Amino acid sequence: MSTSEASDALLLRFLADPAHLTLDLAAAVAHCAKALDLPHAVVYLVDLQQRHLIPQTDAASALPVDGSLAGWAYRSQSLRVEESGTGGVTAWLPLLDGAERLGVLAVHASALTGATLTRSRALASLLAIMISSKRAFEDSLVRHTRTEQMRLPSEMLRAFLPPRTIGNAHVVSTAVLEPAYEIGGDAFDHSLTRTTLHVAVIDSMGHDLASGLTSAVALAACRNARRNGADLPELVESVDDALARWLPDRYCTAVIAQLEFETGLLRWSNCGHPAPLLIRGEQLLVDALAREADPPMGVPVRLSPEPRRTHETRLEPGDRVLLYTDGVTEAHTREEKLFGLERFADYVIRATAGGELAPEALRRLIHSILDSQTGRLRDDATILMFEWRPPIR
Repeated sequence: MSTSEASDALLLRFLADPAHLTLDLAAAVAHCAKALDLPHAVVYLVDLQQRHLIPQTDAASALPVDGSLAGWAYRSQSLRVEESGTGGVTAWLPLLDGAERLGVLAVHASALTGATLTRSRALASLLAIMISSKRAFEDSLVRHTRTEQMRLPSEMLRAFLPPRTIGNAHVVSTAVLEPAYEIGGDAFDHSLTRTTLHVAVIDSMGHDLASGLTSAVALAACRNARRNGADLPELVESVDDALARWLPDRYCTAVIAQLEFETGLLRWSNCGHPAPLLIRGEQLLVDALAREADPPMGVPVRLSPEPRRTHETRLEPGDRVLLYTDGVTEAHTREEKLFGLERFADYVIRATAGGELAPEALRRLIHSILDSQTGRLRDDATILMFEWRPPIR
C-alpha cells in the first residue's frame, strides 16, 4: 500500500470511529493531522472583535489579524505560505464554515507538495465543521475567542444571534456588533431559504437586560413567523403582536428585509429606524432606499391608525446594502464631533473601494469607526451588509 493510500485509510478509519466524535478540538487536530500524514498542525481562532488570531495551544502565541501572514490568509480567505523558522514551510489556510470565517489553520511541513496541500485543505474543511458544531457546547472554544469579560445582557443576547456571515452562490450577508462585550439592545438576524435572503437589524430602547430581552423576543417572533411561511407584512405584524403581548412597556426600531436571489427584488419594512444605504459601483446612492418610516415595533404601532408599509426596489448585480443602528452615526470622534451619516458613508465607500470581500470590508469599516473614538462607544452600534452577486449566465 502506498503512503497516500495508507493516509487515506487512516482518515477513513478516523471518520468512521464514533469514539472520535467526542474528542476535544486539540485531540481531534492531532488525530486528523496524523491520519493525513501531516507533521504538525495548529488551529487559530479569531477573537470576537476580529483583531487577533488565538492559537488553541499554549505552545504558540496570538497573531494580529492586521500585520501577519496568518491574518492575510484570514482576511483574503486564501492560502499563504512562508518559510518556517525551524526549517521547512508553514502553510496558512483559512478555516471557513460556508461563508463564515472562523480563523486559520497552520500546517508545518518539510515541503509543500501537491499531496500535502490537498490534505491540508481537507483538514481545514473538516476542522471548520467540527469547530462550528462544538462551539455551541464547548466553553473552551468560546473563552479562547474572548479578550475581555462579557456582561450578562451581552451574554444573553449573543446566544440568540446567528453566525456573523452567511451566504451562497447568489448572496453574502455579514454583520458586526459593538461594543462586543457590552451590547444591550442591538441585534441582527439573517437566514437563507432556497429563494430568499432574510435580514433584520433591531435596536431596542434602553441599554440593559430588559433591552436585550426585547430584542430576543423580536428575533424569536421574526424567526417563528418566517419559518411558518409568513410573508413580510405578516412577519412584521407577528413581531408587533409578540412585543405588545409579552413586553407591553417595551418597544424597538427595526428594518426587516427580504431579497429574492433570482430577480434582485428587495422588499423591506422600516419601523422607526434609520434608512438602509445602497452602494453601487463604489458609490453611495444617496437616499436611494430612504422612505418615510413607520412607528417602532410594539406598542407604538397600536397607537397609529395607519397600516405598516412594505417598500420595494430592484438591485443590480454587485450592489451592497447596509442596515445599521443609530449608535454608528451618533458615535463621537476624538475631537468630540458627531460621527454623522456623511462620515459614516465616507468610511463605507473607502472600506469597499479596495475590492475586499464583504466580510473583510465590514470588519475594516467597524474598526475604522471604533479607532476614531475616545474610548468606548456610547451606544450599541450594529452594521449588517449584504451583497447581491448572481452567477453570470
